[in-house]
Amino acid sequence: MFDKIISAFGGGLVGTVMGAVEKYFPPDMSPKEKASAQLAIENIVLQKQQDANKAANEAEKNLNERIAQTEGTAKDLLALPIVGRVLIFLRGAQRPVWGFATLYADFCWFSNSWGALTDKQETALIVINFLVLGFLFGERAVKNLEPLIMKVLAK
Repeated sequence: MFDKIISAFGGGLVGTVMGAVEKYFPPDMSPKEKASAQLAIENIVLQKQQDANKAANEAEKNLNERIAQTEGTAKDLLALPIVGRVLIFLRGAQRPVWGFATLYADFCWFSNSWGALTDKQETALIVINFLVLGFLFGERAVKNLEPLIMKVLAK
């Protein structure tokens, strides 16, 4: 979201503003004066872009602080002598546990170790795969592979 806001201030904005302003330049304006005006416009746009970058960084910092305040941090869990360390370990172990559990479930499914699965069970495994793969590799990777996955599943 912040990248979209920031990109609105950059890129072709200088050219757009310069094109609009050039119409109002006096006809006898020298190339040096035109270059000076363009430099001034570029400086204004650069300043606006820096302001947008600062605002985006500040907004992201505030969001992270608010999340830390409402959800707590790993340091907060250390206040609980044994339970806190166990919770920190479990939090860190989630990604590999879910990944390997899904890998094992897929192996059992495709090797037919579980026997014939019902349509509901196969659908549940497909949903679990999408959730875990999306969590591990990101939504974009799953979206890019979705057409291929659908072709495979259709066969």
